[in-house]
Amino acid sequence: MGVALRRGLRALHGYLGLSLGLVFVLLGITGSGLVFYPDLDQLLNPALKPMPGLAAAPRVDLDQALARLRAAYPPETGYGGRWRFELPMDASRPLMARYYQPPERAGRHFAPLLVSLDPQSLDITSARFWGDGGMTWIYDLHYTLLLEEDGLVLVGWCGLALALLLLSGLALWWPRPGRWREALRLRPRPRPGVFVFDLHMLAGWSSALVLLVVAVSGVGLAWPQPARQLVGQFSPLAERPRPGASAAIRAGDAENPAGPSGPLSLAHAQALAQARFPGAELRWVESSGTAGEPLMLRLYQPGEPSRRFPHTQLWLDSLDGRPLAERDPRQMGAGDTVLNWLHPLHNGEAFGLAGRWLVLVSGLMPLVLGISGTLRWWQRRQARARSRLKTAAGTF
Repeated sequence: MGVALRRGLRALHGYLGLSLGLVFVLLGITGSGLVFYPDLDQLLNPALKPMPGLAAAPRVDLDQALARLRAAYPPETGYGGRWRFELPMDASRPLMARYYQPPERAGRHFAPLLVSLDPQSLDITSARFWGDGGMTWIYDLHYTLLLEEDGLVLVGWCGLALALLLLSGLALWWPRPGRWREALRLRPRPRPGVFVFDLHMLAGWSSALVLLVVAVSGVGLAWPQPARQLVGQFSPLAERPRPGASAAIRAGDAENPAGPSGPLSLAHAQALAQARFPGAELRWVESSGTAGEPLMLRLYQPGEPSRRFPHTQLWLDSLDGRPLAERDPRQMGAGDTVLNWLHPLHNGEAFGLAGRWLVLVSGLMPLVLGISGTLRWWQRRQARARSRLKTAAGTF
C-alpha cells in the first residue's frame, strides 16, 4: 500500500470514528440488547408470562381470542381494522396481538397497540403502545434513533459509514506476508500506547466480519426499497402480492356482508393454510376488518432462516377462503433469498443460539473500539505536541 493511500485511509478512519463513534456505540449496545428482545421484554413485563402448567405451546382458539379483542376494543371506537396474532413459540410465551393503526397513535410512523393474552384462558393480561417504554423504546432507539422515518434514513447512512470504517480499519491492519502470526495476537508489551494500539487492532480484526454483516444487513432493513432495487439489478425479484378486499365487499354485496372478521373463521383459514403448506408451523395470523381485507397467514417451513419471522405467506379471501396470493421461499430466486436473510443475519437468528450470542458480543465491540481508538488518537496527538515542542526548543 502506498504512503499516500495509507495516509488517506488513516484520515478517513479517524474522522469517521471520532465524528460518529458515539452513534456506533449506541447502535451497538442497543442492538446487543435486542438480540434477545422477546426474552428481555417478558422479563421486564411479568404480565406477559402465561399461566403455569403447560408442557408445550397450546393450540390457540384464534376466533375466541379475536372475539375477546373485539369486545375490549369495539370497532366503533376506531378498532375496526385488522388484528395480527403472533402465536406462542413455546409454553413460556403468551399469545400476542397487534393493532397497527390505533386511533390514539394516529400519525405515528410505527406505534401499534400490543396486547397479550393468556394462551389457555385467552384473558387479556396486558396492553401497551409500542415505544412507550422498555424494550420497545430501545427498539425504536436502535431502529430510528427516536426520529421515526427521518431516523431510518439516518440509521442507514450510519450503517454505511460503519461499514466504511471497518473496511478502512482492516486495510490499515492487513499484515504483510510473514507477519500474520504477530498480527493475530495481543502482545504483553509494557508501553501503554503500544498496548492500546494492539488492543484496538485485536478488537477490530476479530469482530470486523460479524460487524460488517450486521452493518450491511442493517442498511438493507433501514432502506428496504433501495435494497430491493439494488438486489434486483443482479437477480430478478418476485412481485409483491397486493391482494385487495374480497370481491363481494368491493361490489357492496348486501346479501353477503362481511362482519368485523369476515365470515371465514380463523380456524378454517388456519386449516386451509396448513393444507397448502403441510408440515409448516403457523406463526402469524392477520384477521380481516370491516373493509373486508384478506386474511393473511405466515408460516415457518423447515430451512427458512427465521422461525419468528418466516417468509411463507398466504392470503385468503375473507368471505370464502379462496386463495388470493402466496409467497413460498422454496420457489423464490437468489435475490429474494438474500432479502429474506437480512433480518435473521442482523440479529444472528440464522445461526441459532450461537449466532445470537456472537451478534450480542459483537455489538459491544464498538464500545471497545471507540475507547481504544480515542485513547490512541489522544496519545498520537500528545506525541505530536511533544515533538513540536522539542523541535521549537531546538531552534533556540
